[in-house]
Amino acid sequence: MRLILASSSPRRREILGLVGAKFEVIVSDADESVPSGCAPEDAVCLLAGRKAGAVLVSHPELAADCCIVGADTVVDVDGRILGKPKDRADAFSMLSLLSGRMHLVHTGICAVMNEKSVAETVTTRVYFDTLSESAIYDYLDSGEPFDKAGAYAVQGRGAMFVRGITGDWFNVMGLPARSLNRMISSAFGLSLRDFG
Repeated sequence: MRLILASSSPRRREILGLVGAKFEVIVSDADESVPSGCAPEDAVCLLAGRKAGAVLVSHPELAADCCIVGADTVVDVDGRILGKPKDRADAFSMLSLLSGRMHLVHTGICAVMNEKSVAETVTTRVYFDTLSESAIYDYLDSGEPFDKAGAYAVQGRGAMFVRGITGDWFNVMGLPARSLNRMISSAFGLSLRDFG
């Protein structure tokens, strides 16, 4: 049996490695546009399913005895999706919006195996300190925010902004391993460590 991660995210690879899963990476070429009016928690589940499905379509030989996992993560502020910032000004705007308040991080996970598909969304509450403009500019100068949803990395320098978290910390990194393991166990009778 093989576990396939349909993502190029180094953080998702790191998390799977931390929990002892052996896996391969096949980057998905799925359409990542979100339908107008789609709630953030629904959008991530939809995109996770698209990513896993796109890998299966492009590699039909994986249909037997392979578990393909797709995932998608967004930051949600009052129903507004904050993806990866387009530029420095966009990153500054995002971090200013997150300053001094709570936001949600949603990760959709989808697993496809033997013609069966299961998916769910995991949500974590993240509380930010109030950020000064100089703290935001210093963070932007580090270069870290620019490929992260919401313009921060909880596992990096962005951890200095986080006052508290309610829920799964790994979800904020991009892959709720415990929920994924439970979902695979319930659907397929396997754990992440069974692959490899």
